[in-house]
Amino acid sequence: MNQPGQFEIIATDEGSSARLGRLQTAHGFIETPVFMPVGSKGAIKTMNPAELEGLGTSMLLGNTYHLMIRPGVEVVEKCGGLHSFMGWERGILTDSGGFQAFSLARLRKITDEGVEFNSHYDGARLFLGPVEAMEIQRRMASDIAMVLDECAPYPCDHNYACQAVERTLTWAFLCSRQPRAEGQLVFGIVQGGEYEDLRLSCANRLVEMNFDGYAVGGVSVGEPKDVLRRSVEFGVAGLPPEKPRYLMGVGIMSQIVDAVADGIDMFDCVIPTRFARNGTAFTRRGRFPVKAGEYRLDTGPIEAGCECYACRRFSRAYLRHLLNIDEVLGIHMLSLHNMHCYMQFMEEMRGSLRNGTFGDFRRKTKAERGEEER
Repeated sequence: MNQPGQFEIIATDEGSSARLGRLQTAHGFIETPVFMPVGSKGAIKTMNPAELEGLGTSMLLGNTYHLMIRPGVEVVEKCGGLHSFMGWERGILTDSGGFQAFSLARLRKITDEGVEFNSHYDGARLFLGPVEAMEIQRRMASDIAMVLDECAPYPCDHNYACQAVERTLTWAFLCSRQPRAEGQLVFGIVQGGEYEDLRLSCANRLVEMNFDGYAVGGVSVGEPKDVLRRSVEFGVAGLPPEKPRYLMGVGIMSQIVDAVADGIDMFDCVIPTRFARNGTAFTRRGRFPVKAGEYRLDTGPIEAGCECYACRRFSRAYLRHLLNIDEVLGIHMLSLHNMHCYMQFMEEMRGSLRNGTFGDFRRKTKAERGEEER
């Protein structure tokens, strides 16, 4: 019988550290590399579970910070846990909420015990420490819980980054000792900013705590793309190959394929739905500005050959009209198209790893989508 936490590497790429894997969770297995849509507050904006399942989504992401504020962990727990509450039967990973407490909350105070802050919603004074973060995630019964960490800003000096690493490690150890929901996995998070020595030291010390998987955090926080790439390489270098690796918050496709080449297995980002709300669609040739005036009379689909419902049903002209009058159907259809694009991208990447053509897939992705980084 498959047990949650089992991670099987099915295939590897000869020219890089990319691998095809299979991670068992309490709600089924996840094929990796995987992209996880972000539903911080318990929903993927404008999309329902049936649509996400139809696109092949195997795992979603929720956020402890947002859910502890509204509706509150008591509500989620009394409604049967996060899966039952959301009507989602596949995997859920919950972030600890530390990044949001640092970035969104007002009047925050960071100590070795945790983060004290004012809610961005109603100003209520709240506290989130490693014990509290794990208790909330236990009660919500996510499949994968993340430890509480301190994400240092970019830029920051070596001394500040070192202090953040030490606090992250202290919190990680406390998180590792807390009770879990049945079948729940816990991932540690590698911090260290742009500094190789700190990333490697943090990874090595986290591995000693024997987490079920490991994330590379503290990236996609405003750093240049070359710094991001180096930070990922530094973070992965100290991680065991037999455990899954998760790169937090990175969602540009050309960066995803590079990170997979570095040995990353899991990704999350708000890009598909956030860009949809701004009127931008993703295609194989890059981003497409649906709201642009030149498409006012365009009867073609967003992308020729795309099999998503939006492309099969509606024209660019109609979707542009919906977006310009702030009709939610327009945002819904662009979100569906963008998510379809991402899920197809990941499926094609997994296929390239199965048949030994990942190098070709990577080169094609960089050629077609490299401009998205600029």
